[in-house]
Amino acid sequence: MKPPKLLAPLVAGSTWRRGVFLLLGGVLVLPYVLLALAFAQMLTQPDVPRPLVLGLLIVAATIAAVPIFLDGPRALEIAAARALLGVDLPDPAPGHAADRETRLRSALWIGLHLVSGGLVVAALFSAVPMALAFIGQQLGLDTGMTSGDRFGPFDGRDTGWLTLSAIVVLVALGYAVAGLGALAVSMAPVLLGPAQAERIAALEARAARLAERNRLARELHDSVGHALTVATLQAGAARELLDRDPEFARRALTAIEEAGRAAMDDLDHVLGLLREPGGGGVAPQRTLADLDRLVADTRAAGLPVDARCAGDLADLPAAVSREGYRIVQEGLTNAARYGRGPVTLRLDAHADALELELDNAVSRPRRADPGRGGRGLDGMRERVLLLGGRLTVGPDGDRWRIRVRLPFEGTP
Repeated sequence: MKPPKLLAPLVAGSTWRRGVFLLLGGVLVLPYVLLALAFAQMLTQPDVPRPLVLGLLIVAATIAAVPIFLDGPRALEIAAARALLGVDLPDPAPGHAADRETRLRSALWIGLHLVSGGLVVAALFSAVPMALAFIGQQLGLDTGMTSGDRFGPFDGRDTGWLTLSAIVVLVALGYAVAGLGALAVSMAPVLLGPAQAERIAALEARAARLAERNRLARELHDSVGHALTVATLQAGAARELLDRDPEFARRALTAIEEAGRAAMDDLDHVLGLLREPGGGGVAPQRTLADLDRLVADTRAAGLPVDARCAGDLADLPAAVSREGYRIVQEGLTNAARYGRGPVTLRLDAHADALELELDNAVSRPRRADPGRGGRGLDGMRERVLLLGGRLTVGPDGDRWRIRVRLPFEGTP
């Protein structure tokens, strides 16, 4: 059974959590109150040198105020607001120092938290014991706190009115806590929310994560797609020649096994990147240093490849070598799926760029047409765009031709 709407704020769990948040502010303000009382007492004593007290007061005030403007208290307040107020606040951007506006907003929030918490604690320690004493007097319990005293228009004998006043005070205190908690919930995003620089940093981090996810998807697509193409072609050839040429069938099965192992290594690499830091089993990324193995696997699948390389591929920038390998892999995979006849592969490593070209005869389109921007060509375009290069792909007479230029400038 739901409580009446008017009493809902008093019994809601969120009100109690917000009350704990306010009490936390009261606990934190207690040292400041004690410090203020100590200095007030010293200032009223004539035998204590006033300049010395004022000097100590300035030092103490500085020490007490400085932590409010630091990043640590802001992070703690954000964690407390999330846990107790239920406000969805992002953590401060790691490695990003807060600007002056953010520090001022945070200091204002902490100040309001301390003041409101101090008021709630003061009300609890003053109003609640008195209200309980009034109610106890009504129930016949002699608390010794009301006899002979006057409380406004009432005295210790007006137990009924005093009890009613006590209930009103407790209810009002409950509504005050609920109201202050609701106000804190509405103000937390304004005073503790991220600054513009932090929002930009968060967006950049999110864009970096999305780019990394897209890169992993391309890696997995190219690797597994190539392995499946090789395995399919080899399996078909082995089935046709199993009785006539058992030795070829054995070589085909070996090629299928090696292609599967390579795909598993790449899959392990991708999963290793998705694990938490320290997760083992990460295989190195493939580069153009592995080109000979890639060409050999493609030839073993039954697709002749005429590869010609000019320049030293070992000295290429890491990003160019890695992306160049994947582009060649995807080009060979498409040639095996959709083309016919031998593939001509040319790589030229210049002083400022890598140029590569693949071309093969075009066969009749089957289930997919590589010229319509399939997933493989989309991946090529993304890789080339990532490095600021240039891609030309499409039919050239009866040939399908891919030309790529990957510049070295700006690549690691």
